Amino acid sequence: MSSGTIKPQTFWAWTVLRVGVLASGRGSNLEALLQWQSSGALGGAEVVLVVCNRAGAGALEVAASHNVEAVLCEQKRPQTRAEAQMQVSALLEERAVQLVVLAGYDRILAPAFVRRWAGRCINVHPSLLPAFGGSLHAQRDALEYGVKVTGCTVHFVTEDVDRGPIISQAVVSVLPEDDEQSLSARILVQEHTLLPAAVRAYAQGRLSVENRRVVYG
Repeated sequence: MSSGTIKPQTFWAWTVLRVGVLASGRGSNLEALLQWQSSGALGGAEVVLVVCNRAGAGALEVAASHNVEAVLCEQKRPQTRAEAQMQVSALLEERAVQLVVLAGYDRILAPAFVRRWAGRCINVHPSLLPAFGGSLHAQRDALEYGVKVTGCTVHFVTEDVDRGPIISQAVVSVLPEDDEQSLSARILVQEHTLLPAAVRAYAQGRLSVENRRVVYG
């Protein structure tokens, strides 16, 4: 499998799609996923595991409030990034996870991890990719560049960071009075719908990838 691509395939529906979420921060996208799950709007998907790489992250509290198993997996010396992430991969496999969702995860995934979960790992990024990809401050980058619109993107993860096949996008206007905080807040509102909807579509077997284009069935 070449870098930056995933093999064209169809993602078939399961009775219950077991989802593992990787998070690093406050967990607002995780909260959105779990609220959709609680209401039945997540379709046939269920978050069964949350893995966090930062002690004290809000995502751990969010998971606990929804009675979802949460595990802290910090990279510790002398571990390499790849070694630490393959431990995470092993944990996901132990829990029979079928889809990995990056929801505010602040680490670039090692190639070995990406290859192991190719076609079964999605990410949400706060820009209209390919614009402002590969940045942890995409909202700030958008403001500094002077764009009139930005937004968010859900995409399949490949070895080329933030360049995997795009599942869905939402547009957010940049207002003259915006700062990084206000723009980020409005983008998050869209993320909280876009990401759960993408997980639901995956669980329902509605997504396929044809020549790097994601097609809804």
